[in-house]
Amino acid sequence: MTKDLYKIIRSPYLTEKVSALTSESNQYAFKVDRSASKLDIKKAVEEFFSVKVKEVNTIKVKGKTKRLRNINRKKSDWKKAYVRLEEGQTIDIGTE
Repeated sequence: MTKDLYKIIRSPYLTEKVSALTSESNQYAFKVDRSASKLDIKKAVEEFFSVKVKEVNTIKVKGKTKRLRNINRKKSDWKKAYVRLEEGQTIDIGTE
């Protein structure tokens, strides 16, 4: 089953840890669709950014429970993908 590649990558995920990974080992992080497989993520990144992907690692992130007065609410679960690119490849993500 092929999915619409435009719905797989939701947004880039930028933190201090990801910035360090980008400079050290050429890895980038993205928030992705929860039902996306590693192969789907690899195809989507290669198509969007015109780069060669070496490997993809995924993590399911559990949503946190937030409390406001007497009301408990749970944030939704989401999926994070760490994408390692081949040597010499880069992605220009707006890091302003």
